[in-house]
Amino acid sequence: MKQFSVCLAVGLLLLFWGPHFLIAEEHSSDDGTAETLRAVQVAGPINPVVADFVTTELAAANQAAARAFLIQLDTPGGLDTAMREIIRSLLSSEIPVIVYVYPPGARAASAGALITLAADFAVMAPGTNIGAATPVSLGGGPADQSQDSPMQTKILNDATAYARSLAEQRGRNVDWAERIVRDGISTAANQARELRVVDLVAANLSALMTELDGRTYLRNGQARQLQLAGAAVRYAEMTLRQQILDAISSPTVAYLLLMLGILGIFFEISQPGVILPGAVGAIALLLAFYALQTMPVSFAGILLIFLSVVLFLLEIKVTSFGMLTVGGAVALGFGSLILIDSPAPYLQISRTVILATVIVVTGTISGVLYLVVRAQRSRFHSGREGLVGERGRAVTTISGTGTAFVHGEYWQAFAEEEIAEGESVEVVGLVSSMRLKVRKIEGDV
Repeated sequence: MKQFSVCLAVGLLLLFWGPHFLIAEEHSSDDGTAETLRAVQVAGPINPVVADFVTTELAAANQAAARAFLIQLDTPGGLDTAMREIIRSLLSSEIPVIVYVYPPGARAASAGALITLAADFAVMAPGTNIGAATPVSLGGGPADQSQDSPMQTKILNDATAYARSLAEQRGRNVDWAERIVRDGISTAANQARELRVVDLVAANLSALMTELDGRTYLRNGQARQLQLAGAAVRYAEMTLRQQILDAISSPTVAYLLLMLGILGIFFEISQPGVILPGAVGAIALLLAFYALQTMPVSFAGILLIFLSVVLFLLEIKVTSFGMLTVGGAVALGFGSLILIDSPAPYLQISRTVILATVIVVTGTISGVLYLVVRAQRSRFHSGREGLVGERGRAVTTISGTGTAFVHGEYWQAFAEEEIAEGESVEVVGLVSSMRLKVRKIEGDV
């Protein structure tokens, strides 16, 4: 078992950290990087894993002196801290940064809108939109000034000033930048170009490179020219470690990991010594906690979920005729519904997943509890305790004490009544390790 634990730990370290160390080798082996347009695709919420991916690739592109760095963006928004980390790297980049809202139908909403504002060149594909950057408070509502909350007013003012400063630094529409925060407006691609929000609208990557080639950008107060003619586009992919961490950063996946961890720990507590469910449950819980730390989690939801586990466990010890199980299912359902405290759609757990998970978890735990309780209350079928209920006959007259033949063996017997030789008896208990307590029964054995 110790060897299994060591192998499991080593495997997890290699899984999560091994690919991370291969990044430097991958970057150093590029040939002709100065002739490339380094690019990444961001299709989903902006989270710490995405921020790490973008900033790492941008740093590598700067080190390789690539012609430019392209972020192909399609996002509903994301975390403020992750967004600001990306924007800091964009503003400090020596090579020019291009944000391309693509493909058609994509959007740069909320955090994505501010990242687009921070780029040297902002481009949108036809049929895309940008905006809706009103910050969402951790309490679950928009941080607008109609709510009489000093903290929410501070959040809104801070986001507004941040958006205005980004637009001013890149020479974009400052008033529009303020409106996407205060009013939550969203703008289509062609209108965004007319309002000086983005530089151009391009249907594909070739059109983008053709239109941007030769344009100027500022670095340290000096005008520089963007050279894209003949540049080869090279897309970077997330490492295996980043892909796994990005996947579990989804609220639905984090919730499923939390449920898996609870099931594993429950099995280990109800059946000590199995080990594997407990190990899997502990790993799942740690991964779930990693993901949930970046989300607006409701502590009431967490407490309700763990209360459901306590109620399920109490069903083993307390005769409640299923009432504790019903209470556990109700607590699990309500805890799951309020676990993520945010109105943002990309931070919501699928209601279908919640319903299915509550049914499966409750059914599984109920089944295990039924088997455990039945095993605890069933009669013994082996050993001395298994003799209780067995039938035999009196070999001698049992008057207080005597001898009985039970289960193919001769036993010293004790009875509270007189039993004649040859009469049928039934074992009702153990007086000692070698002495049975019996009673007389009618009929033959």
